[in-house]
Amino acid sequence: MRDHMLKTGFALLAAAFVAVPLSVSAGEKMNKAEDKVKGTASDMKEAGSDTWITSKTKIALFADDRVKGHDVSVETTNGDVYLRGKVDSAEAKSAAAEVTRGIEGVKNVKNDLQVVPASTRKAVTADDKAITKSVESRLSKDPDLKKVDVRTDAGVVVLSGQVANISAAARASEMAHKVDGVKAVKNELRTSQARTTN
Repeated sequence: MRDHMLKTGFALLAAAFVAVPLSVSAGEKMNKAEDKVKGTASDMKEAGSDTWITSKTKIALFADDRVKGHDVSVETTNGDVYLRGKVDSAEAKSAAAEVTRGIEGVKNVKNDLQVVPASTRKAVTADDKAITKSVESRLSKDPDLKKVDVRTDAGVVVLSGQVANISAAARASEMAHKVDGVKAVKNELRTSQARTTN
């Protein structure tokens, strides 16, 4: 009987020692899960605030008489607001930046608006469409650049999206710049290859 009690005691003690690491492991997993949820919630909050900033900026631009809001594209990333499109005058361009800076949560304003007088707007828009098609056509022939997004504002080509490496990004700029009518190329391509330092 005593042997049986001793064996049972040892068995319980061994089970307790085995259970301790399991509970620690489960606790660690729970903490990691909580951290992941917090990180995801933080990402969603950030994205939500960027969406909020973009929407508030568009509303403010539409409401301002100095800026024709429908000609302005607004994008926000981590509180940095990018203004693109066409406006009638330098005053409208600076007014758009001023209005955007007044929005709560805006950290920086990148004003890439092109000044195009209303009288030449239709011709420029038609040219922009032709330039975009030509650049897309050239890039589609390169397997590394098929998925690059192309946008043109008053002859300025904007390349965005993701490419494999910096060489592909440089090649995209070079190819776009060779298209007739392109005044400049803004390369906003991200690379998936990690940058190495010597």
